[in-house]
Amino acid sequence: MSANDDRDPLFRYDDPVFADERLLEITHLPGPDRIVGRDEQMQRVADALNPAIFGSEPNHLFIFGKTGTGKSLISRSVTQRVISEAQNDGVTVKYAFIDCGEQNTEASIIKTIAQIVNEPDDSGVTIPDRGLGTGDYYKRLWQAVDRCTDVTIVILDEIDMLEDDEVLRKLSRAGENRRISDSSIGIIGISNKIDFPDHLSERVKSSLSRDELVFPPYDANQLVEILEKRRDAFHDGVLSDDVIPLTAALAAQEHGDARKAIDILRNAGRIAKKQNDSRVTADHVRDAKEKTEADRFNELIEGSPQQAKAILYALTILTENSSEKEFPTKIIYNQYKEIARQLDFDVLSERRVQEILQEQNFLNVIQSEREGRGRGRGAHAKHRLLENPSIVKKVLLRDARLSVLEDDGAESASEAGPE
Repeated sequence: MSANDDRDPLFRYDDPVFADERLLEITHLPGPDRIVGRDEQMQRVADALNPAIFGSEPNHLFIFGKTGTGKSLISRSVTQRVISEAQNDGVTVKYAFIDCGEQNTEASIIKTIAQIVNEPDDSGVTIPDRGLGTGDYYKRLWQAVDRCTDVTIVILDEIDMLEDDEVLRKLSRAGENRRISDSSIGIIGISNKIDFPDHLSERVKSSLSRDELVFPPYDANQLVEILEKRRDAFHDGVLSDDVIPLTAALAAQEHGDARKAIDILRNAGRIAKKQNDSRVTADHVRDAKEKTEADRFNELIEGSPQQAKAILYALTILTENSSEKEFPTKIIYNQYKEIARQLDFDVLSERRVQEILQEQNFLNVIQSEREGRGRGRGAHAKHRLLENPSIVKKVLLRDARLSVLEDDGAESASEAGPE
């Protein structure tokens, strides 16, 4: 009698594909021996944080690079090592990792940092989820930091999504302004927009002294090595020989995105398991690439208003039915008006459509650039998709309100040309 004979037969108790799927999760923090191609960047982050080991204030650091180049991974990994080393010297270092794409207000960031570092028995304060003003959350944060840590490291991922950069000024000057006296705070800001510092307020620019570091994309060979170091996520012999090279090659085409490579590999394994295949093959990888791209794009537009989706659909139809890849706002607006009529939406003004396109550019859904018309004629914006139009279309049509467009795209594109 097997050990599983008395278990609920509705579920599976073995996994023929994965030995430890957690190694392929985005939240997984690999050990230093699994980190590839980032020795120089790791040393630069370590140099900035090194003072924290002795209880001194670390250098603030801004890290730039495209998605999947290891920015968050290295920041978290080095910070964990600092925490371990500081313990050896009797120094308490804590860190708070904040995704500014999800928490972008001053109050929510301060509250989250305080909740992470606080130990009520030591600080004498509690940090409620609601009910306090921003100023009160700051007061409790300073008390928690001073009494519960020697050094607090704040990692702000997607820092360019901050609603207000005043939080940077207050955190960076907490010691100088005597908000804290027995502790110190270091800031690591992470962004894929290298010009982000140019948009900081003058008050923040003058107060936030920092180092800056750029992470280059991974090349195909580095991606192969990264995936090889996660091969033990699968059972022996499950991956066919061409799976990792193909996955790396596909991800290398997308500016060397290691996160995407790992996502594709995990999805390939899941597809194989769902199809009851005993091995993961190149076909599974190709299917996984499409699923990964669709899932990622869906995350980007999740929660977007239906009007914004209709505008994106207009750009998608234009891209599908033209040799051009970028289009002026006017052309997109003409296409959008036809789609809005089909969907029985109120037709927005061209100015509002331009604003929504700029919002989508800020969210990295599309890329927008201003282009001069010539001397004395001003400039206009051109916009292009950053994702394959077939993927964008498939995701947009998941919205029940837009699904009626499924068979009408090509026809409406031919009708809505330049006026």
